[in-house]
Amino acid sequence: MDDTYPIYVNRVARMTLPANYQSKLQHIHTSPKFACLPDGNRYAVYFPGYSVITPPWEEEPDNAAFYRNLQDLQERLLQELGSLMIALPPGSFHITLADLIWENTYRDAQQENPDFDKQLQERIGESFQKYQHSFPSNQPIGWQLLGLMVMPRAIGVCLAPKDEYSYQQIWQLRRAIYQNRGLIALGIQQQYHFTAHVTLGYYGEIPPELDRDRTTQVLSELNEQFLEKDVSSFWVKRAELRKFDNMVRYYREPDWPLVEF
Repeated sequence: MDDTYPIYVNRVARMTLPANYQSKLQHIHTSPKFACLPDGNRYAVYFPGYSVITPPWEEEPDNAAFYRNLQDLQERLLQELGSLMIALPPGSFHITLADLIWENTYRDAQQENPDFDKQLQERIGESFQKYQHSFPSNQPIGWQLLGLMVMPRAIGVCLAPKDEYSYQQIWQLRRAIYQNRGLIALGIQQQYHFTAHVTLGYYGEIPPELDRDRTTQVLSELNEQFLEKDVSSFWVKRAELRKFDNMVRYYREPDWPLVEF
């Protein structure tokens, strides 16, 4: 289901174009992953599940320079977009390598199978072992920033691989996960094409009078200014099974499976 290397690069490059911002902004929605308090502030609601991700910034100092640049960009976005954007805690920044299960699907699976969590962890461990046995990594896996991307309920930055090897390693890891028959039996299946990205925030209040032309211009200008900086590369060194209860904290137990590249 995932793209070949050249198709992926061409697809994500188009996501950073002003014309794409203009088009996507016509169809954005307030994120249901956050609720509004009486004072107008928003908080992350219960939204449980599992993903395979890179370690969050707060636990992964090797990519600190990359994440600091994203934090600067996030602050600029907040200044320009105001209440349109709900900023995520920078310490939670990460790249999702494989979506697994979330919200009602996860709750139903837990109710139907009391051992679901343990079985999911074991099956992911099998996938990681298969990947490491078949595709041992022998050189760094690097990704580079392409620019801002507008999603239906969130805004972030998208990344492209530094070379075909870096893309193929992630592609093969995802195949080892999504083609695992034990995971499929648990109801885990691939639902999205892979788009490497870091989410910076979700949409809060979308005013009916939102000036989408101006917002497109703001995003385009910030994108150009940001890419003029010497933005560090992102190095994928670990893939970990993580659980989340909401969109601001991703955690794991010491014995949960991981892959080191």
